[in-house]
Amino acid sequence: MNATTLVQKLWNYCNILRDDGLSYGDYVEQLTFLLFLKMADEQSRPPFNKPSPVPKDFAWPTLLKLDGEALEAHYRKLLQELGSRGGMLGTIFRKAQNKIQDPAKLRRLIADLIDKEQWSSLDSDVKGDAYEGLLQKNAEDVKGGAGQYFTPRPLIAAIVDAIAPRPGETICDPACGTGGFLLAAHDYLVRHYKLDRAEKKKLKNGTLFGVELVDGVTRLCAMNLLLHGIGSESDEQLPVATRDALGEKHGEYDIVLANPPFGKKSSVTIINDAGETSRESLTINRADFWASTSNKQLNFVQHIWTILHQHGRAAVVVPDNVLFEGGAGETVRRELLRNADVHTLLRLPTGIFYAQGVKANVLFFERKPANAQGEANTRKLWIYDLRTNMHFTLKENTLKRSDLDDFVACYNTKNRNDRKESERFKSFDYEELIKRDKLNLDIFWLKDEALEESANLPPPDVIAAEIAADLEAALEQFATIAEDLK
Repeated sequence: MNATTLVQKLWNYCNILRDDGLSYGDYVEQLTFLLFLKMADEQSRPPFNKPSPVPKDFAWPTLLKLDGEALEAHYRKLLQELGSRGGMLGTIFRKAQNKIQDPAKLRRLIADLIDKEQWSSLDSDVKGDAYEGLLQKNAEDVKGGAGQYFTPRPLIAAIVDAIAPRPGETICDPACGTGGFLLAAHDYLVRHYKLDRAEKKKLKNGTLFGVELVDGVTRLCAMNLLLHGIGSESDEQLPVATRDALGEKHGEYDIVLANPPFGKKSSVTIINDAGETSRESLTINRADFWASTSNKQLNFVQHIWTILHQHGRAAVVVPDNVLFEGGAGETVRRELLRNADVHTLLRLPTGIFYAQGVKANVLFFERKPANAQGEANTRKLWIYDLRTNMHFTLKENTLKRSDLDDFVACYNTKNRNDRKESERFKSFDYEELIKRDKLNLDIFWLKDEALEESANLPPPDVIAAEIAADLEAALEQFATIAEDLK
């Protein structure tokens, strides 16, 4: 069975459950619980014969022999019990709830769909790609809001190709969502290197590390990694943890890849004695940060610099405001250019993210030791403009990996000192950058053809989508200002 057939089969069941008011996200979550239990059971039998992390009273066969209200009651108890455990069990089942109200449909899901497949025997590419397919469908469900945890896979693939991880390097995503960057790094290493047994073991446990703020998303990420052969059902070192990455430093890594959550400010809701609610900006104060600010993206940029080993490499998706905002923004840019080699900026086109109104970029930098002469570590910033005159949408004209071929070629991973300028790829010296007002890195040079001649205008649906994106971005900025003024 291939991944497409499997996704279709899994998705057909979702449509049955949708009639009961189950959202796409709820469905993927329930599938995650049941898949984990079924695979743990398979792994405990020949030819694997591994000890199961699931207690016997809650193992897969206990679900198979029940139906009706007895099944629903047992399933609810199982979720509660396993959610209180540690290790991978706790990660998958923490705060788990049964969202399937009809016991007959729960029975069908267990007996007819999950039990019919030998999931452990399926190639990890098939079951992994099938699960990724479900996550993508979930991200496409605009109402569910899951798109914010899903970075376009062609973009991730191009970033990983540019960074080019090597065997033995540790890789972290401090805002890992459903695990796209970690999976792409894993696939790159498997594809580009003939790994020996020790290297394969290290890749499975001890190479990839994810941090995620939301329990339900950590669950999806852990299962996604598990189905791709990363981590294990047992309580070995977990590849992903639920915590606030910005709270403190959580190790040092050779490579950091991240698309931190969009939304400009960190805030906390305060309820006073009278029961009135207000939101206060949450300013992160850390001794290892250059600036204290409530701007989440600026904090993630600072955080990523702190968790890099010396000569560690980073690629981080940032919204435009990180490039031009004054105050703390200027301080962070100045310090980053001094302390790191900020060598490449990729200006991304609009219309590629599920979150609307996003104008984003990818910032590539390398942590360097302090320069003996006191000079900045950044000598030259290369900017690739993939935004001007590029029009993408989520349905008709989606971003493909081939759309980023020219960028990856220009990036020249093998020898960044031998780059060539082109129409879309220009370099700017450090001396030139620091003379710019507020050290603004929001730099464009190509002419927008649509402004030059109406015949060059993109199709009406693309224009409408781009206007909507601009308006949403502006509304979000006004909403932030309004919150701060309360």
